[in-house]
Amino acid sequence: MKISVVISTYNQPEWLCKVLHGYICQSYADFELIIADDGSDDRTAAVLKEFQSLVRFPIKHVWQEDEGFQKTRILNKAILAAGGDYLVFSDGDCVPRSDFLKVHAKLRRPGHFLSGGYCKLPMSLSRHLTLVDIASGRAFEVSYLKRHGLKNFSPRFRVGLPASFRPLMDWITPTKATWNGHNASGWKADILAVNGFNESMQYGGEDRELGERLTNLGIRSRQIRHRAILLHLDHKRGYVTPEMIQKNLAIRAQVRASRSVWCPDGILKGPQP
Repeated sequence: MKISVVISTYNQPEWLCKVLHGYICQSYADFELIIADDGSDDRTAAVLKEFQSLVRFPIKHVWQEDEGFQKTRILNKAILAAGGDYLVFSDGDCVPRSDFLKVHAKLRRPGHFLSGGYCKLPMSLSRHLTLVDIASGRAFEVSYLKRHGLKNFSPRFRVGLPASFRPLMDWITPTKATWNGHNASGWKADILAVNGFNESMQYGGEDRELGERLTNLGIRSRQIRHRAILLHLDHKRGYVTPEMIQKNLAIRAQVRASRSVWCPDGILKGPQP
């Protein structure tokens, strides 16, 4: 059963190149890659053209005009383009460990979605990280991360956790299992049942709102933040405004209060048929 991996991106060709090489190194091979491109210039297309010659798995480039931050809109287009029954979502600044897709594939269950996390890198380390570091696997070694400037204990602990302890840490962690845009997965049929992402939302909780509607549908969340590991490359967020955040908070509060499942401004427009 093929998995479709949806990667959102916008004008970060250097970061996207590193991320794509992380997918070359995956131990799980039965997947397609869909690049959900929110209006990037020709540099992103050039990276993808070069990358396609290096891989055997299918790549689809789903692009839309640049009209500001419209991630939810391009993700809905990517969902429709996906050929797999199971969808894994991440971002074009998140480098996956070699077992990332294997974990999502192994732990998927009917009636559930999976909630992963990330290990955020400082800008200096994000720039230092090379394709050789990723391909060799040393980018995910604690000694490498410490040597090149990762000082925070929490991400180092997560990366260095022995495999036998990872399920236990996911079970006991107090962190709630939410739909995280950088690391989450679910069944395409479930995502279509709630009409995909809410295109009325821009930055700030727009991913979690989808998870809240899935929960209202009866889909249960499962924590895998210590098992499905990504390195989050640093970047600025100049597109964020307080108005976006407040609007999204109000939408999410209404979804939770009403226990609504359907968003009228999703893949389909209007009330639930």
